[in-house]
Amino acid sequence: MALQSPFFNNNKREGETGYQPPRTGTTPNATGATAAPSMPTPSASSTAPLPVPAPVTGAESKLTVGPNIKLKGVEITDCDTLVVEGSVEATMDSRVIQISERGAFKGSAEIDIAEIRGVFDGNLTVRQKLTIFSTGKVTGHVRYGKIVIEEGGQLSGEIEAGASAIRNAAGATPLQQVKTA
Repeated sequence: MALQSPFFNNNKREGETGYQPPRTGTTPNATGATAAPSMPTPSASSTAPLPVPAPVTGAESKLTVGPNIKLKGVEITDCDTLVVEGSVEATMDSRVIQISERGAFKGSAEIDIAEIRGVFDGNLTVRQKLTIFSTGKVTGHVRYGKIVIEEGGQLSGEIEAGASAIRNAAGATPLQQVKTA
């Protein structure tokens, strides 16, 4: 079955037998049938640019560094959630960091919530809750509001616990400081 199109005219080119230019309007053809109306010609109103959609409010910005990806020497800002499945060397200030079992983060991070299943090495300030899962390993200078460590999870370095740790990160005098080997 052949498609009838006023623009392609059954794959026939000008100069070939049977070529008919596209029709405009609704005039009778040779058989007396009325042709389909053609498309309207563009006017100034139809060539105006399409409106740009408004930004989505409340949308979460999420950065995922996939497996076998290495991100090095960057500063990550304005990111609600960072998911690390590969390797990241960076500084960041964010809301949530999630490090997968094969993920590794090296550097400095100030965040609200940390979920560590892989490796974190560096300066970590968690304003709310730090969760180290059984496969997780955190080393370095660590400050946190609350902490949960599953059996098998590892935490080592200079550790500051509680709300005072967050104030200390802002430059206050240390009230509670714990050193571990």
